[in-house]
Amino acid sequence: MPDASAVRTLASACPHDCPSTCALEVDVVSVPGGGTRIGRVRGAADNSYTAGVICAKVARYAERVNNPDRLTQPLRRTGPKGSGQFEPISWDDALDIVAERFLEAERRHGPETVWPYYYAGTMGLVQRDGINRLRHARRWSGFFSTICTNPAWSGWIAGTGRLAGADPREMAKSDLVVIWGTNAVSTQVNVMTHAVRARKERGAKIAVVDVYRTPTMDQADIPLLIRPGTDGALACAVMHVLFRDGLADRAYLASHADDPAGLEAYLADRGPEWAATITGLPAAEIEAFARAVGRTKRSFFRLGYGFTRSRNGAVNMHAASCIPVVSGAWQVEGGGAFHSNSGIYGWNKTLIEGLDLRDPAVRMLDQSRIGPILDGDADALAGGPPVTAMLIQNTNPMAVAPDQTRVRRGFARDDLFVCVHEQVMTDTARMADIVLPATMFVEYDDLYQAGGNQHILFGPKLVDPPGECRPNHAVIGDLARRLGSDQHPGFRMTERELIDATLRASKHGTLEELEAARFLDVQPDFDTAHYVRGFHWPDGKFRLKPDWPRVPYAAPSTFGPVAEMPSFPDHWAVTEEADAEHPFRLVTAPARNFLNTSFTDTPTGTAREARPSLLIHPDDAAALGIAEGDRVEVANRRGSVLLHTRLFDGVRRGVVVAESIWPNRAHEGGRGINTLTGADAVAPFGGAAFHDSHVRVERAPA
Repeated sequence: MPDASAVRTLASACPHDCPSTCALEVDVVSVPGGGTRIGRVRGAADNSYTAGVICAKVARYAERVNNPDRLTQPLRRTGPKGSGQFEPISWDDALDIVAERFLEAERRHGPETVWPYYYAGTMGLVQRDGINRLRHARRWSGFFSTICTNPAWSGWIAGTGRLAGADPREMAKSDLVVIWGTNAVSTQVNVMTHAVRARKERGAKIAVVDVYRTPTMDQADIPLLIRPGTDGALACAVMHVLFRDGLADRAYLASHADDPAGLEAYLADRGPEWAATITGLPAAEIEAFARAVGRTKRSFFRLGYGFTRSRNGAVNMHAASCIPVVSGAWQVEGGGAFHSNSGIYGWNKTLIEGLDLRDPAVRMLDQSRIGPILDGDADALAGGPPVTAMLIQNTNPMAVAPDQTRVRRGFARDDLFVCVHEQVMTDTARMADIVLPATMFVEYDDLYQAGGNQHILFGPKLVDPPGECRPNHAVIGDLARRLGSDQHPGFRMTERELIDATLRASKHGTLEELEAARFLDVQPDFDTAHYVRGFHWPDGKFRLKPDWPRVPYAAPSTFGPVAEMPSFPDHWAVTEEADAEHPFRLVTAPARNFLNTSFTDTPTGTAREARPSLLIHPDDAAALGIAEGDRVEVANRRGSVLLHTRLFDGVRRGVVVAESIWPNRAHEGGRGINTLTGADAVAPFGGAAFHDSHVRVERAPA
C-alpha cells in the first residue's frame, strides 16, 4: 500500500453507457521514480443521486487503466483481416495512411463512401461526439444512432411529448416502486439505492417486471415474471383493472389525457385472463399488482431499456408509461414515471459537432444495420455508394452489432479500409487496417450529462496515458489537418476550451464554475417534471392514442411496419415468436460484470462471469437430454453459437437467456451471441431487437 502522503483523491465522472452517470472520487497514487496511476474508485457521497454507491465494475477501474494488454502504439495490419497480425508504426505514418486512404475512397466513390462509426464507449460530449465535426466538414455519410435508445425514447415521447420525467430521487419518497424492464442491481445500481431507501424509511413495496429472475427481481416484494415482448399485454390488463374497479383517476384523465374514454373502451376485453395467456403470468398476480398500483397513489414507475429491445418495444414502453396517467400517480411527489432525463439539458453542441457545417442532404446510415450496409444491401445504403472506408471510435461492432454473420462478411471485404481507435485489441480492432491506441477517461478532459438523473459533470484529466495513447479529440483534429478540413474553430480548441464554450453557449455557466462545484444539478421544478401544467403537447394532453409517424423524434425517416402499430396501448404481436423449428425465445441480457464489451478485458470480471453460458429451465433441459454444463448449439437461420448450459428455474419454459457480450474469441468457433440477433429495423424510428430472437437448442456434437 502506498504511503498516505502519496495519494490524492480527486473528482471525476463515470464515462460509461449507464444511465446513472456516477459522480466519482478517484485516488491518484504517486509512483516511486515519478509518474502517477489511479488507485481506488468510489462514488461521491455528496452527489444526491450517486449517494456514495457505484457498481463493482467501476470500483475496479484500476484493472482497466493499468491493464497490461492495453494498446500503446499505432499498428498496421500485415496479415489477413482478422488474423491479429500487425506491426508497430509511428503516429505520423499511421495518420498519413488513414488520410490518404480516405481521400482515395472519396475520389473513387464520392465523400459518402466514408462512414465514421462511433458510439458510447465514452459518454463524454467532447470525446464521443467530436467525430461528427469531421464528418460534417467532409460531407461523409451520417451516423443514425439506433442500437440502444430509439424504441425506448420514441415510446416514451409518444405519450409525454418530451424525454423527461419525475425526479428519479423521488423513488425514495414512493410507497410503491415499480422497476420495469431493467436489471438495476447489475446495470444501474443507484436505482436500487433510492428504491431500497423507500422500503427502509417508508415501508414501500418494490415490484419488478422482467423476463427472468434477475438479482433485481430477487429483491422484489412483487416479482412479475413474464414472457419476452409481452409487457404491453401486462400494462393493458393493469389499466383494465384500474378502470373496471373504480381505481382510475377520472378527473386527472379528463384534464391531462387525450382520449380516456376511447382507451377504456379499447381495453374492455383486455383483462387479466387475456393477459395471462400472453404473458405467462397468472391472472391473480396481475390482479394483485393492478390493485397495488390503483390503491397506492405514490407509485413510481422506473422504466428501463431492456423491455423495449423487441420489435414491439416502442409500443411496450408507451403502454407501461400510460399506467401512472390512468392511476393519476403523476400528481404526487414519489409518484409518476421516469425513463430518461436526456431531454432537459438544452445543449448547444455547434462547436463540438460542427453543426454549422451540416448538410442535411447527406445520407444517414443506420448504426444497427451495419451488417447489411457493409454487405452491400442497396436499401440499407439508402441508394448511395458502397461504404469503402471507416473510422471507428468508442464501439466494437464486430461483437455488439446484430446479425454478426453479415457484419463479419462486410468487415472481411478487401475493398473496405478500416481505421479503429481503441483501448484494447477488440474483435473490431482485429479486423482493422490501422489501429490507433486510445486513452481512457482519467487520461483526458470531458463533459458529461446524466440520463438516469439530472446532473452535469466534469471529468478532468487525472493521470498521463501509457505509451503513445491519444484522446479522440486529438485524433480527429490531426486527421482534419491532413485532410485540409480544419478550418472550423472546434478543431483548433483544446478539450477544456470546447467544454467551457459549450457550457456558456448552453447557459450552464463556465468550466471554472463546474470544476469548482464538481457537478451541477439541473433538475426541473416539480410542476415541470410532473407535467402539472400539462404534457409537452400543444393541448397539454398525454397521448393515450399516439400518432406514431408524427412522434417528435429526431430521425431521417420512419422504419418498419409503422402503419400497423396499434392506435392504443396493446400487445403488438410482431415479435419473432417460437415455432416448431425454433421452440425457444432468446434474450441476450447484460451481465453484471460487463457493460456491452467493456470490462471483458479485466481479469476479475471475466473470472466472475466464467464463460459464455445459456440459462435454460431444468424441465426444458431434461426434455432435450441436456444436463448442467453441457455444451450446446444455439441456432436459427442467421447462424449458430456454442455455449454451456446453466440450469435455472427463474425463466418461463420456452425462454433461454445468454448474459453478456463476450468477445467472439471467447466462444468456441469464434461466433458471438449476436450471430443470432436480427438487424431488421424496429418501428417507428429504428433500433435493434436484441431480446427478440427465436432459436433451437441442441446438445452439441463432441
